[in-house]
Amino acid sequence: GFVVFVISAFVYLSTIEPTVSFWDCGEFIASSYKLEIGHPPGNPVFQLIARFFTLFGDKDSAAMLINAMSGLMSALTITFLFWTITHLSRRIFEKNRKNGEENTFSIPNVITIIGAGLVGALAYSFSDTFWFSAVEAEVYAMSSLFTAVVFWAMLKWEEQADEPWSNRWIILISFLMGLSIGVHLLNLLTIPALVFIYYYKKYDVTRKGIFYVLLISALILGVVLFGVIPYLPKIAAYVDLLFVNGFSMPFNSGATFFMLALLGFLFFAIFRTYKRGMVLVNTILLAFTMIVIGYSSFAVVIIRSSANTPTNEYQPDNPFTLVRYLGREQYGSNPLVYGESYASRYDADFDYYYNKIGDKYKKIKGPLKPKYYSEDKMLFPRMWSTSADHIRFYETYTQGRGKSVSGSDKKLPLFRDNLAYFFDYQINWMYLRYFMWNFAGRQNDLQGSVPGDPVRGNWESGIKFLDQARLGDQSTGPDYIVKNKGKNHYYMIPLLLGFIGLFYHFAKDRRNWWVILLLFFLTGIAVVVYLNQPPFQPRERDYAYAGSFYAFAIWIGLAVLAIQDFLRNKMNAKAASILTTSVTLLVPFQMLGENWDDHDRSNRYGAHDMAYNYLMSCEKESVLVTHGDNDTFPLWYIQEVEGVRTDVRIVNTSLLGMDWYINQMKYRVYDSPPLNLSIPQEEYLFGTNDWLQIEDQIKKPIPLKAVIDFISNPKGKFIDQDGEAHSFFAARQLTIPVDKEAVIKNGIVPVADSSLIVDTIQLNIPEGKRALTKTEMIILDLLANYKWERPIYFAQMGGDMEIGIKDYLEYNGYAYKFVPIKTKSTTGNPGRTATDKMYNLVMNVYKWGNMNDPEVNIDYQHFLTFAAVMPLRNIFTLTARSLIEKGKNKEAEEVLDKMQSVMIPKHFPLSCTILGSLNEYSIIDAIDMYLRIGAKEKGMALGKAFINESYTAARFFAKRYGAGYLSKEDVESSISFIYYVTEIYKKNGLEAEGEKIMKELEAFTQQID
Repeated sequence: GFVVFVISAFVYLSTIEPTVSFWDCGEFIASSYKLEIGHPPGNPVFQLIARFFTLFGDKDSAAMLINAMSGLMSALTITFLFWTITHLSRRIFEKNRKNGEENTFSIPNVITIIGAGLVGALAYSFSDTFWFSAVEAEVYAMSSLFTAVVFWAMLKWEEQADEPWSNRWIILISFLMGLSIGVHLLNLLTIPALVFIYYYKKYDVTRKGIFYVLLISALILGVVLFGVIPYLPKIAAYVDLLFVNGFSMPFNSGATFFMLALLGFLFFAIFRTYKRGMVLVNTILLAFTMIVIGYSSFAVVIIRSSANTPTNEYQPDNPFTLVRYLGREQYGSNPLVYGESYASRYDADFDYYYNKIGDKYKKIKGPLKPKYYSEDKMLFPRMWSTSADHIRFYETYTQGRGKSVSGSDKKLPLFRDNLAYFFDYQINWMYLRYFMWNFAGRQNDLQGSVPGDPVRGNWESGIKFLDQARLGDQSTGPDYIVKNKGKNHYYMIPLLLGFIGLFYHFAKDRRNWWVILLLFFLTGIAVVVYLNQPPFQPRERDYAYAGSFYAFAIWIGLAVLAIQDFLRNKMNAKAASILTTSVTLLVPFQMLGENWDDHDRSNRYGAHDMAYNYLMSCEKESVLVTHGDNDTFPLWYIQEVEGVRTDVRIVNTSLLGMDWYINQMKYRVYDSPPLNLSIPQEEYLFGTNDWLQIEDQIKKPIPLKAVIDFISNPKGKFIDQDGEAHSFFAARQLTIPVDKEAVIKNGIVPVADSSLIVDTIQLNIPEGKRALTKTEMIILDLLANYKWERPIYFAQMGGDMEIGIKDYLEYNGYAYKFVPIKTKSTTGNPGRTATDKMYNLVMNVYKWGNMNDPEVNIDYQHFLTFAAVMPLRNIFTLTARSLIEKGKNKEAEEVLDKMQSVMIPKHFPLSCTILGSLNEYSIIDAIDMYLRIGAKEKGMALGKAFINESYTAARFFAKRYGAGYLSKEDVESSISFIYYVTEIYKKNGLEAEGEKIMKELEAFTQQID
């Protein structure tokens, strides 16, 4: 156990990221460092332990220490997996020992048992999914540790079940399960396996008994998952309602009384049953009490939320909000066993909920929700999302078939098509593909969205004839495909070992085989059923099935016993054990060698520096409006933990539709003043004005402030069919007065451009837009009360908001400043650019996260963020273009040179249409600008490199696959970009070079046709 811990810890600590990673890591680190409130359903136990780790360093090392915590937790997980495998191996030897055979602990058997533990544990340690989660500040490493400890503890109980006080293991398990709720719910899926271990040890096994145990285990899981977790805080909430509204006591007084009373009753019952010798009842009460005590860690959430911490998601400072927080209400829910499909009809419905208003709870109407017609529901609904993109994907399975819906042109999917989607997408693509990644091999780290995609994110074994039969010939092509660091080949050897171990375990120890199979199924296929994922996930979801891969790794270890058992018939036992262990140990170390390069995050500062650049794009006390996780969570980290630019107020539009978040915008946070908002709380409560209907009754420009004030005017409401008064937005043409003196004084526009400042800004909401989202309403509220006292910036040109602001945005690199100067902007041309500021930022201020170091691993996640979400080459080319327009050709050339030195082709290919085309347009712009400013050699060199890469990509994607190309779309894109280069050459006086390339291009297209 010590050996596998040291090996795994060394590997993980050698490959951790020295700072924050993308996705949730920034939020987890920030909320843990300050013990603040992260996103629902919360992780207080994770936060407390992570906070402890940060005590061993300063704020600059907090991220690294929490990443290291995940590495150590993961190494401990591998240790407990080792002990689990050796326990099960010993059980096999004990159960199958024949009269006259050597002792279970003979030298050959000990070698085999330890070998099984080493092979299985290290195979899982170096597997793709587990390693990825093992080295970042996410909950999955700690969750895996809880799962491993709980399962191992139940095996220890089985071993000591006939001894006095053996039930202490069950009590420990209960406490760990309660604590694990404060990390992740994966641990609870071990309950059925644990119940079977108990049954096998305590009762005679019968088929009827197995059936009843299945029901009992499902009941226990349901009681904990759907009873204890939601209903304990719900009961506490209603007791609190009595104390607050009935007895005029403070908030949370009733919840505190309930918890103390519950624990007091449980302690009394435990004492009484102990005195009366009621062992089973006493054990059940103790187990339940320990779950409650572990679960009580969520008291931290209410306590810290009540302190109004800067990060306070959902603001669960009372039990009613805590119930909604734990239920993840802001994310919605998916149908599971019986429910609607994407074509089902519905009526609008709503619920009521309690919220804190003043010093009382008030019952408030919740948001509208669909109530589906019973005749439009189906059993086991899988195709349920109403997103237009998702429906188009579903229709690839229905092929126009379906049950007609009365009064609609939609069709309900047939059950067989529903199952086809389930097996092909949810099972095959979103589970089996990940399973094969870990035990057969992985094609690359490009995200795969469509089942059967031959070039993006498939599994690949390294066995040439097998891979070519499935994926076509991919032996030659662009480096980001052929030499992708995520290309990991295991030649299906771990998979083969797993199946050998599975069948051997079944033959030698059927009861424990069933327990492992149950764990494998419940943390794999059952999770697929529960998640019921729609298509086009924003990222790969393999981490959700880590528990299933853990169970399979047990069988990989047990394969050592099977092989040794086979060899013992051909050589002496000791030699068979040594040979088997030595050879099979090569398997996990081969996985280590394959996986190291793509899991090594050392010296990578990409997300950290991206956050830094966002903030440094903004002036003092600015408002920065962001739009998602990737451009928000790293910002929270760098502000909350490192204290960088705490004067900038981050406003995340993904959260701005929530009442609690809007309230928090009205607080001062660190050095950032509050936002000046005027819409009263009752107009943006949860469920109120989620969609604000637009009724343009005036048909002419009107002050935005007047329209915003009209929202809360009792006389300005209409009575809907439900008989209740509703607000509306009264105009589409909106004006904002401009205080020119304040604009100049506060540096929003430089003095030199004062003549360009308009007297009044006019925003025009598109005619086709029927309603505003609550987020858009609040942003308009901010603009209506804007006194030009602090700059306002938007990331990504305002995101997906349609409120007419895009023509008043000035390009500032990572952000767009709202200015009272009107310029026409498009996706490729932002219009007005802060040229001199951008030159200084690009050349002297921005940091680039070691992206130009060829030894640093820039994986798909980073490539996508840097090249698509935030297209960095675009920052350089737009800056250079603006400099050229002002006659600063020398500075423009410096910027373009810097782009090439930072964005090295090894990490950021010049031609990579597979991830979108913004990158290619930036390269073409750079070629054009080099030629325009007279840097012919540099332009031609970049053009030649770009054309060569485009041809390499086009040849690769044009390879035959089935009835067509590997990717016809990417062939066409690559060819079109080569054509654009010829046009640029001709435009810049290089007609001969352009014609030569055109002829080569025509010959190439004829060849592939």
